[in-house]
Amino acid sequence: MSLFRKGKKQKWSIITAAPKGEAGRQWGDYWFAQDLAHALMAEGVEATVHSRAGANSDARHGDDVVVVLRGLRRVVPNSSTALWFLWVISHPELVEPGEAAQYTAAFAASASWNPRGEFGTFIPLLQATNTDRFVPVAQPKDSSVLFIGSTRGEFRPIVRDALAKGIPLSLYGVGWSEFVDPLMISGEFFDNLQIPAAYASAAIVLNDHHQEMAVNGFLSNRLFDAVAAGARVVSDPAVGLVNVFGSSVVEYQSPEQLAEIVANPDSFFPDCTEDRERIRREHSFAARARYLIAQANGD
Repeated sequence: MSLFRKGKKQKWSIITAAPKGEAGRQWGDYWFAQDLAHALMAEGVEATVHSRAGANSDARHGDDVVVVLRGLRRVVPNSSTALWFLWVISHPELVEPGEAAQYTAAFAASASWNPRGEFGTFIPLLQATNTDRFVPVAQPKDSSVLFIGSTRGEFRPIVRDALAKGIPLSLYGVGWSEFVDPLMISGEFFDNLQIPAAYASAAIVLNDHHQEMAVNGFLSNRLFDAVAAGARVVSDPAVGLVNVFGSSVVEYQSPEQLAEIVANPDSFFPDCTEDRERIRREHSFAARARYLIAQANGD
């Protein structure tokens, strides 16, 4: 039975871990929230995105549902009558005991992580892609090996391994001048609206994970986006990756294997159209929006 009055347009708020303003627009969490909001609106829901600073605003008392995209900091639901959904999309190591119990329902972007016990129970709900933006393009691949991402304060292993084997990269992101010659950096920022075309045209897209995300099966959002765009993706190993992405993503085990994959991609990537279309069908934000609405309605 629906938890909402018939004919009443539901009002949803999405709380993202990204800070407000222009700084927040550089975070992947911001774009994740925006894509989810657009998918919800396409299903007839009124949806808005708020920075973490707006989590406990008095405006939340006017919401029917609040979705908290758990990032670096815990959000404690206020005393509003809204349904509060927790969706852990990153940094599972930061989730605290008792956190899930404060929410109407808690979801995790992993098919394998569920600490249970004093942490509560989490329902698997993987990350997703915007299939309106990330669309395969019928055009020849160029020769670029593309990595888009900040350093996160470390010499990210897949970039380090690629450069160690002399693989020329199209490298975009903040902080790389600390680790590589500035002449090797293609740019600090890459327009988010241009990323789909870049993924679609690159010869190879590189991906990696935080260690805690890899071992706990929190698969990177970049995987969903790049595969949906028709890219060939090479990634570090992560729990559950092959089960989700099939032949559309190849895990590498060493710098030598990474170089071999880049040099002979046809040997490692069979025709993965079926896997790509499955990702687009099962792991779109549209699918996630419909699922969350069903949960809110008690269906």
